[in-house]
Amino acid sequence: MIIPWKDLDSETLDNLIESFVLREGTDYGKHERSLTQKVADVRRQLTSGEVVLVWSELHESVNIMLREQFRVGAEEQ
Repeated sequence: MIIPWKDLDSETLDNLIESFVLREGTDYGKHERSLTQKVADVRRQLTSGEVVLVWSELHESVNIMLREQFRVGAEEQ
């Protein structure tokens, strides 16, 4: 289920994004990016609609997924 991120308190949203960024461990290439920069990138992607906040009933957790990835997963079920 998609969670409407605009309905979340700003601090709650930042905490969710920060948690996501820290667990992803993504390599950003030659130049390391700060946590603040990574959080801003994800927030920008949420604003543009490129990614969505998703609640998993199975795992009882929140994740951030590419919108297209979420659609494909939903269609397979």
